[in-house]
Amino acid sequence: MKLLILSDTHIKAGQSLIEKLPDDLVAIMKNSDILIHAGDFETMECYNELSSLGNLVAVRGDTDVPEIMELLPERKVIEVEGVKVGVIHRGQLTSDNPDGLRYLAKEMGVDVLIFGHFHHPIIEDYEVLLLSPGSATVPGVAEPSAIELEIVEGKVTGRVIRCDEDVCRYFEYEKK
Repeated sequence: MKLLILSDTHIKAGQSLIEKLPDDLVAIMKNSDILIHAGDFETMECYNELSSLGNLVAVRGDTDVPEIMELLPERKVIEVEGVKVGVIHRGQLTSDNPDGLRYLAKEMGVDVLIFGHFHHPIIEDYEVLLLSPGSATVPGVAEPSAIELEIVEGKVTGRVIRCDEDVCRYFEYEKK
């Protein structure tokens, strides 16, 4: 199963998420089995546009419109090929201490915890795999990014996708 993970897209009313993303990333999204969004769509238009591309698993963020806040949960857990994947928007993380997120992952009973809010990619393996895809549209000090995961029979392989205009580059990692 291929999962494409986004967060913090922050698409304003009247804007199109697809038009703001590199063509390479849109192609990856369309070829993914599951799209995961870790909050901060901002508008229903953005949520609807993303959900029209495929099987969307999503949570609400702290800047989403009230309709999204009512529609989506704060936390979500799914199982993919024997791997439990948790999704939240805002977790507790400091640069040198991921314990808050690790404890939350343990509380949720997940092997992988996906979170947003930080606008730059984070990959930490502390008994559980902690992943933040960054932001593909509003990256702040980082390059625009997303994460692609492949989960096959309990093995998680993935890559950070960094995008510059319509060109995407990959940084790979693996958890067995």
